[in-house]
Amino acid sequence: MESEKSNYGAIMVYFTKPSWAFLVLIFTVIAILSLQISPKAIILPFPLFPVPGSSELDFESDFDPGSCVATFGELPERKHVMSLKDFGGVGDGKTSNTAAFRKALDYMQRFSEKGGAQLNVPQGKWLTGSFNLTSNFTLFLEQGAVILGSQDPEEWPIVEPLPSYGRGRERLGGRHISLIHGDGLTSVVITGNNGTIDGQGRIWWELWWNRTLNHTRGHLVELKNSRNILISNLTFRNSPFWTIHPVYCSNVVVKGMTILAPLNAPNTDGIDPDSSTNVCIEDCYIESGDDLVAIKSGWDQYGIKMARPSSNIKVRRISGTTPTCSGVGIGSEMSGGIFNVTIENMHVWNSAAGVRIKTDKGRGGYIANITIRNIMMERVKIPIRLSRGSNDHPDDRWDPKAIPKIRGIFISNIVSLNSTKAPVLAGIRGASFEGLCFKNVTLLGLSPNAAWHCEFVSGCTNAVFPLPCPHLQNNGSSTCCS
Repeated sequence: MESEKSNYGAIMVYFTKPSWAFLVLIFTVIAILSLQISPKAIILPFPLFPVPGSSELDFESDFDPGSCVATFGELPERKHVMSLKDFGGVGDGKTSNTAAFRKALDYMQRFSEKGGAQLNVPQGKWLTGSFNLTSNFTLFLEQGAVILGSQDPEEWPIVEPLPSYGRGRERLGGRHISLIHGDGLTSVVITGNNGTIDGQGRIWWELWWNRTLNHTRGHLVELKNSRNILISNLTFRNSPFWTIHPVYCSNVVVKGMTILAPLNAPNTDGIDPDSSTNVCIEDCYIESGDDLVAIKSGWDQYGIKMARPSSNIKVRRISGTTPTCSGVGIGSEMSGGIFNVTIENMHVWNSAAGVRIKTDKGRGGYIANITIRNIMMERVKIPIRLSRGSNDHPDDRWDPKAIPKIRGIFISNIVSLNSTKAPVLAGIRGASFEGLCFKNVTLLGLSPNAAWHCEFVSGCTNAVFPLPCPHLQNNGSSTCCS
């Protein structure tokens, strides 16, 4: 597997290997035998709120069918290009470059409105604490360049909690800032020639394991309130917490990334778009101790109050493994709403779940118009899971009457080999979990007595094996799967 995950070029090789070819063959046969699902957009029965930045770019019409980079437009050519060495950087893996990075960004900020700037990180190992990016800026890691996160927690300062969370996600109060951070930025590119950013997260994981963590761990990269973001062609390793976290952002492309963490590293999600709109994640390989991709939008009453949904999100051509979590997760923090999401052409193996929608009482919000198609799973415990029971809340002021609404989940062309359990669809009593559609779903390797588990859900199916639960059988002639 090492040859499959070492860099972006290896990812492209991976998609040509026999397992991916087998997936294409299966889906081709399925397409010939049955009509492709093409659900119509639904009308939401609850109000939506405007998403900042959504009017700046027609995300759908500008998308190339095969790539999202067209949405970002031509890669900006920055007029002012300098090297980290120009600011006193030393790439020996031991000398701190925190001051050099901060000095470089402070200097380059003056060119934001004068043609933009690019900071090149040469070959070498560049140890650093947290630093903030600027607008109209490119951080470029040359081949052999490795940015190493400082092992000193003091170099990851404490910042205010996100307003849609109300507190740190793990601990009360503030949270550690991300290693690479930005707020209120426009036109930011983080890319390179297969360079690496390594958060050296083990010290943070040990604090979590030992229950001695004082503040929520920092992300590897977090951009807030920003638009026109491209993160591509790099390897990210060993994040202390979630790896890539765009929050309150618009027009975000994450492409051609390799994201790696030990499979037991806690909460090392790969890519977590959060209360963001017009997001594309494609052509990435991810190994982590949590969800490969997780779509979020705020936590309980804080997310409800802020009402910043995640919308217009594409996730495609992702492959990877996570033994404890899912290939793609929606929630559990989804209180601001999540709608218009397409997840397609994924390969997930040796994982706890393939696709999971997570929510519970107190979350409120809604999940609507989700299309999930063309997914290959191998040795995945529960291929499809809609689950309640998150049972974690920011404080005692959460509202048990805040019930989430789920409507319009279209799942088609799923093949799961050596499945352990049939799908689990556990809704919430008194909630609206409806319009679930399953078409061309084949789960192989289950024991003869394995059965779907369904509670408080409704929908319909077409060409599903093994036979789904009665909640989904009584609408076999319905148009919800047409």
